[in-house]
Amino acid sequence: MLTRKRILITVVFSISLLSALRIFGQSSSQGQFFTSFDTTKIYYEVKGTGYPVILIHGFSGTGQGWKRAAVYTDLLNAGYQVILIDQRGNGRSDKPHNEMAYAHDAEAKDIMGLISYLKIKQYDAVGYSRGSIIASRLLVLDKRIRRLVMGGMGEAYTNPDWPRRVHAYRALMGDTTLHDVDDMIKYIHSQHFDELALAYQQKYQPSTSTAELALVRKPVLIIRGTEDKENGSEKRLTNLIPHSTLVYVPGNHNTAIRNAEFSSTVLKFLQ
Repeated sequence: MLTRKRILITVVFSISLLSALRIFGQSSSQGQFFTSFDTTKIYYEVKGTGYPVILIHGFSGTGQGWKRAAVYTDLLNAGYQVILIDQRGNGRSDKPHNEMAYAHDAEAKDIMGLISYLKIKQYDAVGYSRGSIIASRLLVLDKRIRRLVMGGMGEAYTNPDWPRRVHAYRALMGDTTLHDVDDMIKYIHSQHFDELALAYQQKYQPSTSTAELALVRKPVLIIRGTEDKENGSEKRLTNLIPHSTLVYVPGNHNTAIRNAEFSSTVLKFLQ
């Protein structure tokens, strides 16, 4: 009798566990894990039922960072479906130590694969800092994107040999002679990041050429903090993208994303 009870408990537990799993991934307390094109597991969350907007975080960040920005709640209150993602190498997503796992637009492919998995036919995207660099690739690679917001970004990323990218990679690999990235490296060393994964993200960070940007016909909002001096010229970037608009909001690179002006500007553009 005891054996039969144990079997019954085991069966019930197994059924409950299987019901919590999804094809391609395992559920977490807040979101899901999607298995991308190369078996890398990507963590994501979906909230709301309206028109889909994916928020793409910056270097060493996670999707959870958007929850500290007004735009996350404001999009939900405005009736949008908001998608958060931890890009590979960050947060709850897998952090491969095979450097080629970050090459050939892997992060943009993760987003495109997730959009397909969610059966979304058209969507908008909001990127910030390095998230804007990845989002820029969606303009080139994914016809389903309708509008794009690029926050905290100038034209510097269009250079495949961008010195800041190269120096960040070398510094993360142990080069102590490149002092222009000292503040970033000091911060990373103070946290519990997977530094090799971050190094590979810098090594294979994509650039979008000026020729590619010249062919973009989608509406693009370039939004910049008035005190943000990082990542090149936002004015030159605006000139490179035919249907782009430049708007300034208060703040520097770290603070502009969180304020109400950033949120209201994004919502006005998406609507």
